[in-house]
Amino acid sequence: MAKTADLTTVQKMTIDTLKKEGKTQKVIAKEVGCSQSSVSKHINREAKGRKRCGRKECTSKRDKRALERIVKQNRFKNVGEIHKEWTVAGVSASRSTTHRRMQDMGFSCRIPRVKPLLNKRQRQKRLAWAQDKKDWTAAEWSKVMFSDESKFCISFGNQGPRVWRKTGEAQNPRCLKSSVKFPQSVMVWSAMSSAAVGPLCFLRSRVNAAVYQEVLEHFMLPAADQLYGGDDFIFQHDLAPAHSAKSTSTWFKDHGIPLLDWPANSPDLNPIENLWGIVKRKMRDARPNNAEELKATIKATWALITPEECNRLVDSMPRRIAAAIQAKGAATEYRLPYMLKLSMFILFSWPTFLKNHFLY
Repeated sequence: MAKTADLTTVQKMTIDTLKKEGKTQKVIAKEVGCSQSSVSKHINREAKGRKRCGRKECTSKRDKRALERIVKQNRFKNVGEIHKEWTVAGVSASRSTTHRRMQDMGFSCRIPRVKPLLNKRQRQKRLAWAQDKKDWTAAEWSKVMFSDESKFCISFGNQGPRVWRKTGEAQNPRCLKSSVKFPQSVMVWSAMSSAAVGPLCFLRSRVNAAVYQEVLEHFMLPAADQLYGGDDFIFQHDLAPAHSAKSTSTWFKDHGIPLLDWPANSPDLNPIENLWGIVKRKMRDARPNNAEELKATIKATWALITPEECNRLVDSMPRRIAAAIQAKGAATEYRLPYMLKLSMFILFSWPTFLKNHFLY
């Protein structure tokens, strides 16, 4: 015979209907196909209006509202600090109860995402720039050559795979990740269009206007010939001092290369930033021992970028601009479309996944 907790919805509805018809519990149990005690418990539960059993919650709706206010005042506090403030507010609850109530509200502890800090004037300029470019089509954005520098370190800090370990294995050499105080690093410049990526330039010194113009002469111009042939294009770079120097502006005028006006402190609008992030994520499993091995790894990973991936990133410009307008010029976080992430996983991570999880 079925217990009260095992009664189906149909059985419960049948019991309620037969009860209204005046049938006895014995007759109801026979027709429904369960024990008489199950019928009795269900009828009594409905009569008392009790929907659940167990201990009553020790916090009220007012207490929950107070907890939500505490969390929203400073979202970077840990559970212990939030619990202490909640207790001071007059709520008697344990630390674990505080954590459960936060989870019930939908709060989860996550690593905060990083966005550039923008002042009011910069937000206004970003908004004006986005509104000016909101009608640009994908074909117009395909004529833009995006460029940027990025720093690669032998040790990628908090990036990299997590480790599976048991209790007491924290100091196991196989579970440790090596780190150095001043890791070797290289600075890289490159460019991209909707068709492909340009060559890499490894910078050996601090980038000033003179060094940057050498990069333009020996790497940007060949990249333009490679990506656009003899067609016209617009060059994009940010407002770094070397980029906005008068001598650099003169260099572009002398070569007849138009520049795309670009808002300050806006890496979220540049698709090549996503490309750098993709390359660094794909290098997580690499273990270069020196700067030369790091350069070789960067070159090998950069060479795997396909034209389809570049095209998807540049095609995202209208969505980036729409997000900037919606945020009223504030910094936005643009995430790669799901299909692009999937294609990246298949291209870069799938062979490593098979190697690490299966035996050939």
